Amino acid sequence: MPHTLVIVGSLVALVLVLSWLLPSGRYERIEQDGRLLTVPGTYERIDKQYLGPQWLLIAPIRGYLDGALIIAFLILIGGAFSVIQATGTIEFAIRRITVALTAHPRLEKLMIPVLVTIFSLAGSVFGMAEEVIPFVLVFVPLALSLGYDSIVGVAIPFLGAAAGFGAAFFNPFTVGVAQGLVGLPLYSGLGYRLFTWLLTTGVMIAWIVVYAARVRRSPALSPVRELDLARDQAAFRVDGAPEPWTARRLAVLGIFLGSMVVLVWGILEKKWFIEEIGALFLAMGLVMGAAAGLKADEIARSFVAGAKEMVNVTLIIACGRALLILAREGQVLDTILFYSSQAISSLPTVIAAQVMFGVQAVINFFIHSGTAQAALT
Repeated sequence: MPHTLVIVGSLVALVLVLSWLLPSGRYERIEQDGRLLTVPGTYERIDKQYLGPQWLLIAPIRGYLDGALIIAFLILIGGAFSVIQATGTIEFAIRRITVALTAHPRLEKLMIPVLVTIFSLAGSVFGMAEEVIPFVLVFVPLALSLGYDSIVGVAIPFLGAAAGFGAAFFNPFTVGVAQGLVGLPLYSGLGYRLFTWLLTTGVMIAWIVVYAARVRRSPALSPVRELDLARDQAAFRVDGAPEPWTARRLAVLGIFLGSMVVLVWGILEKKWFIEEIGALFLAMGLVMGAAAGLKADEIARSFVAGAKEMVNVTLIIACGRALLILAREGQVLDTILFYSSQAISSLPTVIAAQVMFGVQAVINFFIHSGTAQAALT
């Protein structure tokens, strides 16, 4: 299979070619409550301005600038969690959890449904999305220690939050914005939305549980088997009686759990976003490293090693942002929206709804913000 960067880079080239082939056009826009809104019925063709081949290189660079906040966030998160891993406390806690779950199989069976439901609620109620990234670094080793693969560790927070975000019933950034723009009563249709959320979350839980059971039963079926075998899983294996808790380990774990409580409080009560969350995890990593007795040089080396691991991800994000930049600079984004809406408007209502869903899925490649999608479409 091609490298992810090859796939994303090919999409960037495809969008550049589309910007040459599609007619240029634009909608009028007005500013309302700090957001630029598209005015229906105002689409008009404009003179074509071709982007040169150099935009294949310019667009990803602008993508880096456009995604600087999330990229900096990921680098900080990677560095902070590398320091946390260097303390050994998370691995120790995971070994203890593994012992407890192995001793009580019923608890282990409930783990995936309960955790996915929690993340789904977070995605549905306050729009948790990028905020799940730090949890992946905890759930992947936990999944590996229980005999699953890293896909299960990623799926629990990511797919849980995605299910809740996609079938949200209270998310102010998508449901609230969209209903406010079209003049519907705020959070109307709650019963249907709750039903959709329960159905979506239930399907997601069932898929993860079935996949996890299959991979645990036959590890060779895992698509990431070779990658997981290359990981150093020795830290998560339980051989004999588990090590005892110490005052230092309790202190470090207390800092971690306290930081998680502060994270939830900050998101819900103070409306924290990436800057505040990144600062919290940076502080958490440094304080946990100091509490674990790591020297300043050890903390610095661990931080840099973790930050390096995020470089590939940041490149993918930059190329992903480049898709929107090319469509916008090539002045074909509004053209795509216009012809999509024209094609849908002539269809029966039931079919139109399905087509709109497909169009929205395509728009996800270009516009990643739920709020921006609500305002634009």
